[in-house]
Amino acid sequence: MVKNTKVIIITGASRGLGREVALRFGRAGWRVVVNYAASQKAAEAVAAEVSASGGVGFAYRADVSVPDEAEGMVARTLARFGRVDVLVNNAGVARPGLIAKLSDADWDATIDANLKGPFYCIKSVSRVMLKQKAGHIVNVSSILGLRGKAGQAAYAASKAGLIGLTKAAAVELGSRGVRVNAVLPGYMLTDMGAGASGKYRAEALADNLLGRFSEPAEVADFIFHLARMKAVSGQVFNLDSRVV
Repeated sequence: MVKNTKVIIITGASRGLGREVALRFGRAGWRVVVNYAASQKAAEAVAAEVSASGGVGFAYRADVSVPDEAEGMVARTLARFGRVDVLVNNAGVARPGLIAKLSDADWDATIDANLKGPFYCIKSVSRVMLKQKAGHIVNVSSILGLRGKAGQAAYAASKAGLIGLTKAAAVELGSRGVRVNAVLPGYMLTDMGAGASGKYRAEALADNLLGRFSEPAEVADFIFHLARMKAVSGQVFNLDSRVV
């Protein structure tokens, strides 16, 4: 067991923003649990990059929308590293569709990944952090959780729920020194963002006051600094330049 070192769990860390967050903490020497659900080779590559940069990378497969798997990930982290200092709930999906045509399956898949998954991870890791009397949980939400968008009912609802979960958890856990915050990273050309239609991307860009998309590396830098702040909790940080 490694003692007296900082440990972070990042869900959905095999690519996109999760990968950037993993590499940012790795460069600072952290022990980084690179969670993935399906992309084993990609996750192992990220873990190797973390280790090469000065941290310790550990790829771990878990579908965090399954309670036992989320709990197992936290237990395995404890067995390997002895503590959990930061949890970043980053894993998520987008299943677009107008409400009248949205299938139950797409609704359920979105809520499972974007809201139930973070809840199960918070539930498991909070037990550890309460005993430590320290820890920070960062939830990656979205500006759509505040303003909504046609064709994104499931995504917007899940991300709005995550903001509510952030605030409730912050109130519950704050007395024991555990911080909980949400970050709205803005529209990024990750796999999810780049995979949207050209019309959707153009609308997001036109709506941006600076006429630019968010950069995953910049968002990762923000999360890194936020995670180490000792007196900030229950807040929602909008890193976008679209007006709420």
